[in-house]
Amino acid sequence: MKMKAHEIEKKFDEGKDISKYLDISKARRPEREHKRVNVDFPLWMIHLLDRESKRLGVPRQSIIKVWVAERLEKAI
Repeated sequence: MKMKAHEIEKKFDEGKDISKYLDISKARRPEREHKRVNVDFPLWMIHLLDRESKRLGVPRQSIIKVWVAERLEKAI
């Protein structure tokens, strides 16, 4: 069922469910797409990262992502 944008906006503003009017398969989150990068670390860093990831029970990649994100937020 097609509907004009202003009609959908009105239903949304009224608190009605508009999900049947949306094509979620084409939805995206700008600035949230992933891009794979390769980073080389010295072995001593890998060992410390692995020890910390084991201690916390999370993958090494998760620690790296969180620590880089924290550092970037401070830099902004």
